[in-house]
Amino acid sequence: MSAFDLTPPTDAQRDDLIAGLSDEERRVLLHHGTEAPFCGVFLDNKTDGVYTCRLCGLPLFRSSAKFDSGTGWPSFFKPYDAAHIRYIRDTSHGMIRVEEVCARCGSHLGHVFPDGPPPTGERHCLNSVSLSFTPVGEALPDSLQRGGVEAQPAD
Repeated sequence: MSAFDLTPPTDAQRDDLIAGLSDEERRVLLHHGTEAPFCGVFLDNKTDGVYTCRLCGLPLFRSSAKFDSGTGWPSFFKPYDAAHIRYIRDTSHGMIRVEEVCARCGSHLGHVFPDGPPPTGERHCLNSVSLSFTPVGEALPDSLQRGGVEAQPAD
């Protein structure tokens, strides 16, 4: 069970969160788009911290689980908490893949593939525009204003 509230945002909260998105963020997060490879702001980020959902702020991946997959998108081998990611079968573009969405708000994050490094063998291949980043020592975002968000511990 997650230590975070996974209750979806209310319609009013969701509308407020969506209002702050750029056109590209809307295309990716809300319409299952993909950003171009090798251009995302988090591709080469080496700072210690936590990657969170751009829309609702739920913690998704720790920097300690990030690796260079060579694919052009930020890649991780393990989620922050398995309960924070929901998996959906994706048969678009003539292939079968597993889409990843935020378990709280349903925003599109990217896809997971079975060709990652040990110990999980997973490659969570994400769009930078689907993410926000909080350096170690700073409070995690409270996008839904539910309170109770504390400074995150170091990995």
